[in-house]
Amino acid sequence: MAERNIYQVADWNGQSGERWVANQARLDAMVAVFGQAAIDAVAPAPGERVLDVGCGAGTSSLALAARVGASGQVLGVDISEPLIGRARALAPPDAPVRFQLADAGSAELPEGAFDILFSRFGVMFFDDPAGAFAHMRCALRPGGRVAFVCWRGAAENDWVRLPMGAIKGIVPPAAQPDPEAPGPFSFGDRERVACILAAAGFTDIAIMPFDASIPLGEGETRDAAIDDAVKMALEVGPLSRALADQPDGIRASASAALRAVFARQPGDRSVMFDGAAWIVMARNQAAAREALAM
Repeated sequence: MAERNIYQVADWNGQSGERWVANQARLDAMVAVFGQAAIDAVAPAPGERVLDVGCGAGTSSLALAARVGASGQVLGVDISEPLIGRARALAPPDAPVRFQLADAGSAELPEGAFDILFSRFGVMFFDDPAGAFAHMRCALRPGGRVAFVCWRGAAENDWVRLPMGAIKGIVPPAAQPDPEAPGPFSFGDRERVACILAAAGFTDIAIMPFDASIPLGEGETRDAAIDDAVKMALEVGPLSRALADQPDGIRASASAALRAVFARQPGDRSVMFDGAAWIVMARNQAAAREALAM
């Protein structure tokens, strides 16, 4: 599995990782409510051990650490060196959390060491998701829980649908990606997610829709918030990729089109968009299977 996810490793250790670090506070604020919903769903208890997959700059890991307390432990794992560096810098020295630069889908993990496998938008990028989840399941104790939040389809998420729609006719159309290729919306199909987890050996799979508003950009005034939202959209996310190699004239036209779309959205100090995700729960039932086999 060592050669898998080569593109993701290169991307998140290059411009994507650097841009996320530069915008870390605002990006974490955008998805905070989704991560909190997943944490509340799995309800970590004091003393539990948690593996946080795709931990990014560590915000979710620190929130989990607050729930498990000094008697618990959180291991945050991510493939991005810039983001892991940011996580280590942000973590208080006495927090029950540590960070590891690795691909959780193939890294050596202690067998049966964790009570919870958690992720906030970090599990949609594996080249072989069923294989990655099967590998990570070995790190869960028998009866251990899975909880993660992932995006539903792009068409249901206005924070990407509306900006991408704004640049149609300005940017030459790109080939439509494979909906199951690694990427932020690759887990949009509920049945696919259930099949991946079942193939990896998990049971008690529950997949629930979760919708919330997403703040994009920030500013002291409405106009400043819109300007900042446009700047963020051009720097981070799907739209930034679509415009990455475009000449200045096209980028200027796209910026103007974006601003017009953002101006129609609600919000005073941020531009608000609808976001649509799945909260996914499952369990490692190895203990039950082993008991039946005896």
